[in-house]
Amino acid sequence: MKISTQTLDFTRRFGLFEGVRRLAGIGYDALDFSLCDLWQIDDPKALFNDPDYVRITERIRCIAEAQGVPFHQAHAPFPSYRLGDDAYNRAAYPAICRSIQIAGTLGAKQIVVHPIHLPENQKQFNLDFYNSLIPICAESGVKIALENMWKYEDEPDCTRIVGNVCSTSEEFAEYLDALDPTYFTACLDLGHAGLVGQTAQDMIRKLGHDRLHALHVHDNDNQRDLHTLPYLGKLDWAGILRALNEISYDGYFNYEADFFLARFPDALVEDAATFMLQVARYLTHLN
Repeated sequence: MKISTQTLDFTRRFGLFEGVRRLAGIGYDALDFSLCDLWQIDDPKALFNDPDYVRITERIRCIAEAQGVPFHQAHAPFPSYRLGDDAYNRAAYPAICRSIQIAGTLGAKQIVVHPIHLPENQKQFNLDFYNSLIPICAESGVKIALENMWKYEDEPDCTRIVGNVCSTSEEFAEYLDALDPTYFTACLDLGHAGLVGQTAQDMIRKLGHDRLHALHVHDNDNQRDLHTLPYLGKLDWAGILRALNEISYDGYFNYEADFFLARFPDALVEDAATFMLQVARYLTHLN
């Protein structure tokens, strides 16, 4: 299984070009380009707002490919929609569309786009939202990967995590089966599963080979969304790798564990990312 990681921590620390250059030099098989915080409405330096964003994107791709590392995946801005926030939504939708274009220019084959939580008519709203993106997906040659989500319970302290859109394997499968597999697939966030009372290995088996083609790999304590390194939390990594083998998973072992990296100073972060790669190599050879 090939191994990749998201770019978010490195590009925040070192900038787009230097961050990608440093991360590509570590030895991962591919990179997951994080577009999560590159779309601020009023920031003229944001990639989405630069009129020359295509040239910038091509330069980023060249930096990685010069070291033999392609971009296989990307992550769109989120949240995808905010109920009652028209100004946000007017900016978010075109940013998501542009992120799909950027993913295609990078050579990525899929991009994670978060589903939308609503108090009513949630499923139909999401299906309409995703289907509206099909033309830009077809033009860019990029699939959209839905992700299993969580939310805080509606309490003043917002500390208790509960289920959200696609947080169970049954609902996740329902959404995917209602969408055209030519343009849509599943990205299973392994850490999110335990936060809502699921197990990652059970969700892997229930989604199966035909639906599941992407992962967000990280660990937690089943209470907080820690996005840390495997073996620093409570996920059953031997069981997860068995389940991936059972369904003949054909995607990347893709880290989303940047909170682990965030603890290290700049002078050590490349060593930390190298250790992450070593852990992934060990895990992917368990079964």
